[in-house]
Amino acid sequence: MKRPEMIIFDYGGTLCFEQDWDDLRAERTLLEFAVENPGGYSAEDVLRVKRETFRDVEKIYEDLGYDVPVRATNRIVYGYLGITFPFSEREIERVLWNAICECFPVTGIPELLAFLKARGIRAGALSNNGWSSEALEDKLDAVLPENAFDFMICSSDYYIRKPDRRLFEIALKKAKLPPESVWFCGDHFEADILGAHSAGLFPVFIDYEANAPRIEEKDGVRFLRIGSPGQLTGFLK
Repeated sequence: MKRPEMIIFDYGGTLCFEQDWDDLRAERTLLEFAVENPGGYSAEDVLRVKRETFRDVEKIYEDLGYDVPVRATNRIVYGYLGITFPFSEREIERVLWNAICECFPVTGIPELLAFLKARGIRAGALSNNGWSSEALEDKLDAVLPENAFDFMICSSDYYIRKPDRRLFEIALKKAKLPPESVWFCGDHFEADILGAHSAGLFPVFIDYEANAPRIEEKDGVRFLRIGSPGQLTGFLK
């Protein structure tokens, strides 16, 4: 098997795990920075309006499979309530995401990224995510400070979601590489493996219940199944 020139990674469950999700804590943290809050709205008020607003547009996600950007929801809700902050939309996302959950790298990912960098294999990230690509960049730079990702892409910046082939093709355009030179690594079979295959990338499926790495074929899709990121390091040696 030809060694890849680049490996693109899914975010959640592949590069990082998130836990202790708390929307209310995030809104309370952000409101501490408010410059204007003419209605004296509490974090509970803001969260209630956000949930009502998201319910209005949820069919975009459920029926059409499109992502609703967090930034758009923030603009609607904070604008409607007249709440302003002394920083950019990117910084608002950073504050919210940092406060909303604990994030930590998947075991073996820092070592795998260092291994790829040492061998001249490029890396990127592509996530189905409501946060923006800029927010993902801030998150990964904080959680994986030694990363050397060429780019980080979130579906919300394009509305389309994996397994939509076009999202993978956008990544290939950014990489300036043909699909046969790129692997895609993710933990969701339909979104990551089938999506990558549809665009011609070689899929790597992280299945945390798997044992030794092995090449498999399912429904005409050939892919590598691994039980942990460390197994990919061994496979590429």
